[in-house]
Amino acid sequence: MSVTITLAHHEDPEVDAAHGYVATVMDALAAQGIALGPSHLDPKGPVDATIRSGDRALVWDEWHGWRIGGYVSGRPGERTVLENAVELGGGVLLKPAELADLVRRSATLPPVTREAGARDGLFDALREY
Repeated sequence: MSVTITLAHHEDPEVDAAHGYVATVMDALAAQGIALGPSHLDPKGPVDATIRSGDRALVWDEWHGWRIGGYVSGRPGERTVLENAVELGGGVLLKPAELADLVRRSATLPPVTREAGARDGLFDALREY
């Protein structure tokens, strides 16, 4: 029996702009056979999201992109704390299938970050998902 994990929308439109992207990442992870657990969008400064998978979690934020580590704590409205977190690199808006492949292979790419308050089209790109 398979269980479908869904990602709730966030009441803040700026935070919710990441919903489609993060939900697409969840679909890509599931397609790679990666088990998903509770997941949520988090507050601004930076906008971020958490996808749990067993005792680990993936955390995305608008400044650093994706990182993975042991899940310590977190819930909607509270920053997720990871143990031994590793940045997956490849940019802030890594393609979902590429991210899922990195997670499956336990691989990383060189980091690419973004400045707080950057006006670089990220939120326009997020809304395309």
